[in-house]
Amino acid sequence: MAYVLGVPRYANVAPLYRFLEADGWTLRHGVPAELNRLVLSGEVGLSLVSSYFYLRHQEALGLLPDFSVAVLGRVYSVNLFHLGRLEGLKRVALTTESATSVALLKLLLKERGVEPQYVREEGGLELLGPYDGVLLIGDRAIQAYAGLLRELPETPHALPTRFGEVAVVDLSMLWFARTRLPFVFAVWAYRKENPPPRELVQALRRARRQGLAHLGEVAREEAERLGVHPALMEHYLWNFRYHLEEPDRLGLLAFAQALGLPFAPAYYPG
Repeated sequence: MAYVLGVPRYANVAPLYRFLEADGWTLRHGVPAELNRLVLSGEVGLSLVSSYFYLRHQEALGLLPDFSVAVLGRVYSVNLFHLGRLEGLKRVALTTESATSVALLKLLLKERGVEPQYVREEGGLELLGPYDGVLLIGDRAIQAYAGLLRELPETPHALPTRFGEVAVVDLSMLWFARTRLPFVFAVWAYRKENPPPRELVQALRRARRQGLAHLGEVAREEAERLGVHPALMEHYLWNFRYHLEEPDRLGLLAFAQALGLPFAPAYYPG
């Protein structure tokens, strides 16, 4: 029976699996909330899981020590789109795809003394109106942001954060302003009693090297899939940190501490 690898079908994950060799394992695609559940139940052997989920269940989960999906500064795909002032938010529609982004939003707003009513809703920017804030993540957030752009600026530093009445707050940037650390959105995890084959971990490392070496190619494919400008997608992808280095581990520790959770990872030995 083939080993099952869980992968969110998000553009920011594409560099990790675009060049993965098919050799005794199969891919199971899903949103983070679904893959979180499947890896905990054992239906998926190894999966990218949201960092909040990992921290909540780390007593049961092992962790690959050198993989992450993290960002230092703006991430562009975990966005709160809102009307009016941030401090005046009353009702916020939340993505149903990821618990990490929801936990991060609630943490950052509460620290500012803002505690709106939160409602889980499927949808996009059409929810603005009934709600004065909408949290979107992943491909949906990138597409929503790209849809607001009238033109692509020459430099990413000039990318706007306001479009008329709609303001865009990048949660990773708020985290950076708070901590000066990266924010880790996802890690590779597995049930401790069922570690992945060493050959799969090695194949994932090779796939990552190939994905980063051919980032322009990956960006063009993902831009075409999502219908966004290739230059925007390329900047988006090269912004990520995929190796869970020491700054990322410190960022994950800071997130755990902010949530009142421990961080005592059991790392994969290989």
